[in-house]
Amino acid sequence: MNRQQLVALLITALVAISAALYVSTQRNAAREVHGLPLFPSLASDLNTVTSLSVLKGSATPSVTVHKQGDEWTVAERANYPADVAKLRRLLLSLSDAKILEQKTSDPANYSIIGVEDPTKPGATGAQIELIAKAGKQDLIVGKPAEQGSFVRRVGEKSSYVVEPAISFEAEPRYWIDTRLLDLSADKIQSIQFKPDTGPAFTVRRVTEPPKPVETTMPATPAMPAMPAASPISKFVLEGAPSGRQALDSNGLAPSPSTFSNLNDDDVAPVGDIDFSKPSTVTLSFADGSVITLTGAAVGEKRWIQVAASKDASLSAKANGRAFEIANYRYDQIFKPLEQLLVPKPAPSAKPAAPGPKSAAPGAKPVAPGAKSPPPSAKKPAAAPEP
Repeated sequence: MNRQQLVALLITALVAISAALYVSTQRNAAREVHGLPLFPSLASDLNTVTSLSVLKGSATPSVTVHKQGDEWTVAERANYPADVAKLRRLLLSLSDAKILEQKTSDPANYSIIGVEDPTKPGATGAQIELIAKAGKQDLIVGKPAEQGSFVRRVGEKSSYVVEPAISFEAEPRYWIDTRLLDLSADKIQSIQFKPDTGPAFTVRRVTEPPKPVETTMPATPAMPAMPAASPISKFVLEGAPSGRQALDSNGLAPSPSTFSNLNDDDVAPVGDIDFSKPSTVTLSFADGSVITLTGAAVGEKRWIQVAASKDASLSAKANGRAFEIANYRYDQIFKPLEQLLVPKPAPSAKPAAPGPKSAAPGAKPVAPGAKSPPPSAKKPAAAPEP
């Protein structure tokens, strides 16, 4: 073996040894990160978080949920109250996230798993920015990975698979507190309707005295007198058109589901919504309180305003704001007068006009305008056979 062959053999051996060491190092590194928390300090800092922002497709946050005093609000919805339960679920999933394995460190491959720069238009993933007492922490959340997510901490090259999965929304409407109204139907005394077109009408609760209980049996210790009957409460319609009959009390009574658990889908400043042709519903309650709902149909969406002079909490929440609600809930609230009336009877069917007489069986059809042939003479009876 000459000198050149020996040198070549030594170089080959060194390359093989280096490769083996590299693979071993990577395996050891993978073993070292497995099971480690994604954010080691977040568990202890969870109660000190004051802001959470989501960036997707822009360097400007698409939504920021931050603490204003003692209340969490959504900045992009004029600091409307946020869904605290949804925020807490996301913070807990970030705190509980554990690394399963390390993935690519090559920026050219980031887009495959969605951990490229999320501030660029068309990015697959999104960036979460957390501000807590200990400082700011940033995470890029990419595509789902079985029961987890692909992630990359901002400023680091390595990406990971973590569990549990980290899911969240990048639109402000999904972060608002959707609870708007929860009114009990049995406390409603009247509902005044003022539709955008047509006359106003009112459904009102009235109380009638009970009918006296007639009995011919005198009261005795063994059979005491029957207790007095309770007053009768029912609903009546005021403003029915002449000649039309209102539904019975059960048909006029407000449904228990119309004004209870009413949620909003979005919120906007009142000035951003066209209320130039409003419909209004005014609810009066047994305690003397009054709530007015003003509605407007804008394209495919339905919006309402809420005014409640005796409910300070609701007034503070609703003042200057309009709320998008589901179309079917809007139709339940702003009910047209026709739905409170007995349906008109269907028009009676007119008798069918007499049609042309049918031709006799076997007769030839007569051409239009032609005269009918005279009736044929009877055939003579056949002669009897001899």
